[in-house]
Amino acid sequence: MDESILNTIKKLLGIDSSYNAFDQDIIVHINTTINILYQLGLDSCKGFCVQDESETWGDLLSNNDILNLVQTYIYLRVKSMFDPASGSVNESLNRIQQELEWRINVMVDPKDFW
Repeated sequence: MDESILNTIKKLLGIDSSYNAFDQDIIVHINTTINILYQLGLDSCKGFCVQDESETWGDLLSNNDILNLVQTYIYLRVKSMFDPASGSVNESLNRIQQELEWRINVMVDPKDFW
């Protein structure tokens, strides 16, 4: 969990961690998504801000049970803002994002769903 949030997302986007021409764009999208996660109920996201490659997943979230969902969600959101797909691919990515939002909500506050 000590892996850099920025470098993880860059890798998933197919960008080498040493290439920094798009870092500011990606950071803006990561931070937007972190704010969305806070609104979904992840209190650990309150006030959290990625500024460079030094912020890690462990800094953001210590709950390993939800970490994979959060990583995937941030990646999909950033991808849809930074490098949007078209047509049915975009629709599919949107459905996956919506499902992850629901699952994150369930994990954060299961009493609201059961």
